[in-house]
Amino acid sequence: MVWVLAGTLSGLAQTNSWPGLRPDGSVLLPNQWSLQPAGTSLELGDFPVNLALSPDGKFAAILHCGYSQHEVVIVDLASRQITCRQPVTEAFYGLTFSRDGERLFCSGASTESIHQFSFRAGKLQPAKEPQLHPVAEAGVPCGLAVDAAGKTLYAANLWNSRVSWLDLKQGKSGDILLAPERLQGKLDNGEEDFDTAAATKRAKAAKLAGLEGPFPYACALAEKSQRLYVSLWAESSVAVIDLRSRQLLNRWSVGNHPAEMALRADQRYLYVANANDNTVSVLDTATGRVVETLWSALYPDSPRGSTPASLALSPDGTKLFVANANINAVSVFEVASPGHSRSLGFIPTGWYPTCVRVTPDGRTLLVLNGKGNHSQANPHGPQPVPGQTKKADREYIASLFKGTLSMIPLPEKAGFESGIAAWTTQVLHCSPLRPAAAVTGVQPAGNPIPSRPGETSPIRYCLYIIKENRTYDQVFGDIPEGNGAPELCLFPAAVTPNLHRLVKQFVLLDNCYADAEVSADGHEWSMAAYATDFVEKTWPLNYGHKKSKFPYPSEGVFSVAAPASGYLWDRAAAAGISYRSYGEFVQNASAKDQPATTKLKVLQGHFDPWFHGFDLDYPDAARADRFIAEWHRFETNGDLPRLQILRLPNDHTHGVTAGKLTPTAFVADNDAAVGRVVEAVSHSRFWPQTAIFIVEDDAQNGPDHVDAHRMETLVISPYTRHHAVDSTLYSTTSILRTMELILGLQPMTQFDAAAAPLFNAFQVVPELTPYVAVPAGVDLTATNTIAAWGQKRKFDFAREDANDDLQFNEVIWHAVRGTNAPMPAPVHAGFVLVRPGERDDD
Repeated sequence: MVWVLAGTLSGLAQTNSWPGLRPDGSVLLPNQWSLQPAGTSLELGDFPVNLALSPDGKFAAILHCGYSQHEVVIVDLASRQITCRQPVTEAFYGLTFSRDGERLFCSGASTESIHQFSFRAGKLQPAKEPQLHPVAEAGVPCGLAVDAAGKTLYAANLWNSRVSWLDLKQGKSGDILLAPERLQGKLDNGEEDFDTAAATKRAKAAKLAGLEGPFPYACALAEKSQRLYVSLWAESSVAVIDLRSRQLLNRWSVGNHPAEMALRADQRYLYVANANDNTVSVLDTATGRVVETLWSALYPDSPRGSTPASLALSPDGTKLFVANANINAVSVFEVASPGHSRSLGFIPTGWYPTCVRVTPDGRTLLVLNGKGNHSQANPHGPQPVPGQTKKADREYIASLFKGTLSMIPLPEKAGFESGIAAWTTQVLHCSPLRPAAAVTGVQPAGNPIPSRPGETSPIRYCLYIIKENRTYDQVFGDIPEGNGAPELCLFPAAVTPNLHRLVKQFVLLDNCYADAEVSADGHEWSMAAYATDFVEKTWPLNYGHKKSKFPYPSEGVFSVAAPASGYLWDRAAAAGISYRSYGEFVQNASAKDQPATTKLKVLQGHFDPWFHGFDLDYPDAARADRFIAEWHRFETNGDLPRLQILRLPNDHTHGVTAGKLTPTAFVADNDAAVGRVVEAVSHSRFWPQTAIFIVEDDAQNGPDHVDAHRMETLVISPYTRHHAVDSTLYSTTSILRTMELILGLQPMTQFDAAAAPLFNAFQVVPELTPYVAVPAGVDLTATNTIAAWGQKRKFDFAREDANDDLQFNEVIWHAVRGTNAPMPAPVHAGFVLVRPGERDDD
């Protein structure tokens, strides 16, 4: 195996900046990375995920699979104009033209169908939609491939472990089982055969038991050998299907989360993007063996996190382009001689590139950027004035960021490598990641936060408290010392006296952001410094398409959602650091007198089974009681777990459901619980060696005048700066990096590795004054009446984020501010992406 490495020197993030446009024309994101995309950009819609080029190379069909309306957009590449927008009921990744260019096919996802269109001169005309399965069957077609004759279409079914075939002329269809059972015998070419009958029986039993399958994702058709290659998202392998017999021949091992594939024109080599690793596997299709692994990260020793999920070969087969979603760059490899490939460098893209393609003439690189070219504020937020739904849609974080198409002219052959080298410098400048995952930022002399894992710290214990969904302005917008907007503050000091006292006694962080958009990716980022491509691509359907078959994808429910580098407790377990979870990645029992459970082996024996997780009918006061009792038990019986994770979720609120607590009472209950926990910790014998970190898993449920990701964040310790404001740019991963340094843990991904630790929030000399909790200043038992604004709207509170957040936050706004309370006029972010040469002062 050959490892092809890439990377040189790193640029440093401006850790004391605010997100937005910088003097060099780049845009600083709230996650501490920057954007300066090459080429020109065309704004698209919500979360574009796949691009298919028309066979003549004149048009690009672009599939959008975000929170909002799914659609196919057609772009005329010569004029760079959108010629058609075709809405579809639902889709998921699959998109392909027929070879004659007269038809376009698109995955129907939960509709169990294939969206079919006639295509002519840049326009789409809907045609009859073939049905693959009954709608009740959870197949969910995903990646698609069509044979050269336009006779047969193949579709990978994400949820039922099968590949469907469809006769496009006769309308007949059937399934090919991706069998898990192997026979002892070998085929003529050395591949193992499969017992299909036994596999079918086993697969049906597994489906009934609710077990997971291999999650077939993308298809690559090799007509010369009459094979179909299917990447298995959950199994680190590629399925090989014989099209003559329509049987599974073998599985070829590749890296973690194989996503998109590219087949060389002679069909001898198959390139597989391993999204959960930093790699691309190059398979010899004659033997099924990996002949080399291409390293698609900035440095040879980078942790995981690049997320190479899409790739494309140049028309002559000598160059491979790999879209690395999380590091906002396309890596470029010389692949003329597989087994002897080499890295040429990187091309800067927009935010979260989901797809890369090369035009048939080889001159232009096309890149879809799922989240566009910048972040932005949402002061109008998800709390709209009645009658302004369209404006509110634009400012709800799940649909706030419009994707873009980057059209990048590639350098001519003679200057190709030097052109890529110049772009590589730009990519490294936009990345805060350092070689060897070295700590970013400058550690002040004597700072209690170590500058590298393994150094000693006077802090021994970390308590990590995770709350639900509030923005900075919603809670701290009324604090004059911070960068707040008082008019957006729903829960001021009168409602949250403890949170306000804590940030005044200790340190106020007013420039800290969630790395996630919603709870589904928020709990992943909060515990893993990463959300897999599975989570990122499926949560928009679960949130925005309520009839979708896509379930809530995270928090330990599906193993396919887990990042390859694990979670914070995995790092602690590997380092021999004691740890304990109270409600995080833990499932409540159906009855309150039964213990909770967890699906994560690493948490078994390391969580409190009698701590009640997310359940809005259970008060945070009771959660605080349980945690404080456990804290005192450890204080009496011995040492504490050095890492403790505590979930206090009730600032989520129950909206205006009749008979339930009012939003104000919910938030006040949460505030009182936080105050009591901090009081108990600060009066214990462990206080001199403890740091408490409090974050929101995301900031989706409110407005913010700086950025939609800005969240309420607290850091509490004898060693935190007291009576101070720290406006250093931090994010969720900064909290994780700080705890890792205290505990002596290596970073999990490139994002906690690159994040600025909270050096500036800490002081050298401890101040041991304990905290005294403030009693609630509002009625904690106040309930909603049937006359409450929005009472007739029905919501689901069985789990977090089960509702339409726009409607949910509208009722919260009016419940707190009153039925006729006007919202302030919307103010959009004060920056746009401007390229050098386009500014008035250039």
